[in-house]
Amino acid sequence: MTGLSEAEAANELMRLARNIARHDRLYHADDAPVITDQEYDALVRRNAELEAAFPQLVRPDSPSSKVGHSAAASPLSKVQHAVRMMSLDNAFSAEEVAEFVARVRRFLALADDAPVAFTAEDKIDGLSCSLRYERGRLVRAATRGDGMVGEDVTANVQHIADIPQQLATAAPPEVFEVRGEVYMAKQDFTALNAAQDAAGGKLFANPRNAAAGSLRQKDASVTAQRPLRFWAHGWGAVSAVPGDTQHAVVEQLRGWGFPVSPLFAQVSSVGEMLSAYERIGAARPDLPYEIDGVVYKVDRLDWQERLGFVAKAPRWALAHKFPAERAETTLESIDIQVGRTGKLTPVGRLAPVLVGGVTVTNVTLHNRDEIARLGVRPGDRVVVQRAGDVIPQLVENLTREAPRDPFQFPDHCPECDSEAVAEEGEVDVRCTGGLVCPAQRTERLKHFVSRGALDIDGLGEKTIDQFFALGWLESPADIFRLKDRREEILALEGWQDKSVEKLLASIEVKRAPDAARLLFGLGIRHVGVVTARDLLKYLHELPAVRVLAEKARAGDEDAAAEITAIDGIGPAVVGALGDFFHEDHNIAVWEDLLGQVTPPRYEVETRDSPVSGKTVVFTGKLETMSRDEAKAQAERLGAKAAGTVSAKTDLLVAGPGAGSKLKKAAELGIEVIDEAQWAQIVAAAK
Repeated sequence: MTGLSEAEAANELMRLARNIARHDRLYHADDAPVITDQEYDALVRRNAELEAAFPQLVRPDSPSSKVGHSAAASPLSKVQHAVRMMSLDNAFSAEEVAEFVARVRRFLALADDAPVAFTAEDKIDGLSCSLRYERGRLVRAATRGDGMVGEDVTANVQHIADIPQQLATAAPPEVFEVRGEVYMAKQDFTALNAAQDAAGGKLFANPRNAAAGSLRQKDASVTAQRPLRFWAHGWGAVSAVPGDTQHAVVEQLRGWGFPVSPLFAQVSSVGEMLSAYERIGAARPDLPYEIDGVVYKVDRLDWQERLGFVAKAPRWALAHKFPAERAETTLESIDIQVGRTGKLTPVGRLAPVLVGGVTVTNVTLHNRDEIARLGVRPGDRVVVQRAGDVIPQLVENLTREAPRDPFQFPDHCPECDSEAVAEEGEVDVRCTGGLVCPAQRTERLKHFVSRGALDIDGLGEKTIDQFFALGWLESPADIFRLKDRREEILALEGWQDKSVEKLLASIEVKRAPDAARLLFGLGIRHVGVVTARDLLKYLHELPAVRVLAEKARAGDEDAAAEITAIDGIGPAVVGALGDFFHEDHNIAVWEDLLGQVTPPRYEVETRDSPVSGKTVVFTGKLETMSRDEAKAQAERLGAKAAGTVSAKTDLLVAGPGAGSKLKKAAELGIEVIDEAQWAQIVAAAK
């Protein structure tokens, strides 16, 4: 079904677990999602598909067993939930809804014609909250957190008018936890963002983020100023349940003074469930709040109890998600932004349009190929959607056939006028300006002084940003001219004689740098630390790298063949080197730098050892050395340090946390040793 080997599936499950955990943190803990709900749902569905196909590979940190995100990093006090707050499984089609109903029937052993009642209600896009009442009085409120532990927001919810401080009943239950959603109405959200903008404050991406950020304030007075709302849809720990159906308990919640969904209804068949979905979907644009689907629940509570739960969701409930909302507008212009890695990203500027309760003015067009696929040009009428009500996407060009010239994607960087190229097989166009491009310069300088490159102690990211802003650092060579600014640096706040001397001394000792580290530090695409060493082991001196690269760029096939004949070097490296030295800007940076430093001839002293001539791979966490140091050790012992395990691998050095590489080595019968055994090999060769 998946077309993957077990090893490939294990690798993908590992990546999915890490990726989903990151997006859970961004959504639940930081209130700052960076992908759409649909993109997130696709990740979760892919994880479920792989786990179904390879049940033996289900990870301890599987996303299928987790709810929300840990509240550990929150400044708010923590609350242990008496009854776990669950998530919901999702459906995206009528077929999946029908299968949900069929599963319920199968689990309960019901006949095909036995009546099964459900409830249907709109799924509001808010922040889950649990309210604990004891003898009718509100004593604690908590966010969902990871389902087991949430954040204490008791003081904050006291400022939400929809939440009663006392249940409206003369005979309250001993304990009753009401669960529901804190949200912000569309109109209130628009007004809040307008006020934030006027005050120069943070603008919220959507009502859900605004509600989450407003509720999870350490200072409850901030929450008091935000127009938050609440509605109830369920319950947690209770001393007694006031009814035997979902419908009856929700009506009791309404009677106690809680707002509930005005669209809440009972349905008794798949057809009625889908009709409710269509009815609620049609009403969605006119609702005063944001929703993203419809929730179905088995109505009978005794059946809910029998159905129980899977890892993180009840078997008796399902969220039927809506497709993204769409709207028409005009594409007024296409701007090209240059990222810190040189990637040219087209951004569409739109005539403002309201989509999903938010005014959209910009949309990413991703890359050159996407512009060609859509055929968009300034002036086109386009369809925009906010998938999951988060990130705007342009999905259709309504005036593609209008007689206008196609958009010409730039072949030179708009920031520095260097050539912009797309490598064979890639869709991204990148600026070749590197260290001379204003959009990339500070990031490239930070890379140049980083541990794997020149490793200049004391010249950290903040210092580079500060010196760059002062105009002192424009290129790597400027680092070595900082000695002439000693008094100016000393005059800056936070700098003392000792710190200035330490910085300048750490710079001076790098005037005879390792040539491979310097080449890697220039940030040439595809020239990583290992590739830089491989080039210098063969060519020995930096000028020889430039000569050969320029010959290859000019069409000298022998020069290109000479570079690719170096073990580990391919055509992509040849092309990247040629692009770098084809730019006058880069040559100026190169020559200026070599006027300040004198790298000695690069020689790798090798010793006879048990691994001479062998290929070694390092995996897992190395506890006594960095990965770069380990690779350098391997090279000094006459071995080749590779990054992936293959049939050509002779030895795998595995530290704690080794995963797929260790598994693949076992499958291929490759010798595996630990870090201590590797240290013995290194010591014996000295």
